[in-house]
Amino acid sequence: MQKWTRKAAAVIAVICLAFGTAGVVMHKWDEMRQEKAQEELTAQVVGMSEAGTTGETMPEKKVPEVENEIGETNAIKETEYVSAIDFAALDFQNPDVVAWIQIPGTQINYPVVQGKDNDYYLHRDLNGQKSTAGTIFLDYADQADFSSLHNVLYGHHMKNGSMFKDISRYKDQGYFDQHSEIILYTPEREIHLKALAAVCTSPDAIRRKTEFASGEEFASYIQQMTAGASASAPVEGMIVRLYSFVTCSYEFNNARTILYAYESAE
Repeated sequence: MQKWTRKAAAVIAVICLAFGTAGVVMHKWDEMRQEKAQEELTAQVVGMSEAGTTGETMPEKKVPEVENEIGETNAIKETEYVSAIDFAALDFQNPDVVAWIQIPGTQINYPVVQGKDNDYYLHRDLNGQKSTAGTIFLDYADQADFSSLHNVLYGHHMKNGSMFKDISRYKDQGYFDQHSEIILYTPEREIHLKALAAVCTSPDAIRRKTEFASGEEFASYIQQMTAGASASAPVEGMIVRLYSFVTCSYEFNNARTILYAYESAE
């Protein structure tokens, strides 16, 4: 009886080990697939570019939890920046694409999508496939053409350096100063932003406010949101639109790092 029990335990142990190993392999495969898809997409768009081609509504949901889910620490290679995006091709691939974001000198060089909610693209790639890295996405409450007074974008904080990992580095004033330019390409225009402030904060609903009753309320909101920033810069010109780039942070439970940037009047 004891011999049979030992054999059964051994079989169960082997089965558990096999399934556990398979889980790790599949997790790593998903990470590799996501990075490969991003490399292929960037290469595709680079090739295309070279070819010439006022109210007071408040969303009830809090800022989505864009967390770090992969333990890989090897940084991805810096991607090649492009100055022209073939949005017709991107629209064919996924009609949810609304922009392309680039921050020179960082790993941030990705398409931006907008879903019907703030959950779908947390764990899906550009092709709608399950992905731990998700996709950079615009808050569903914002206007797809970035005409909202406050435009909120989310991305995961990935240990391998991808997605919005670099946003967390803006809390350092030196890094903030060296990477103050942010570019958003849309089908209609090219938007150049200046970094305004980086804060570590909680994911309160007020951080997602997109509509304002007056210019005074909007100015007060900017001051309130950027208070206590660990890194900041003086405003150049007049702020006509505010942008937030949100990712998870680890200073306390459920923390967020938010980089505020602005579009100024021409």
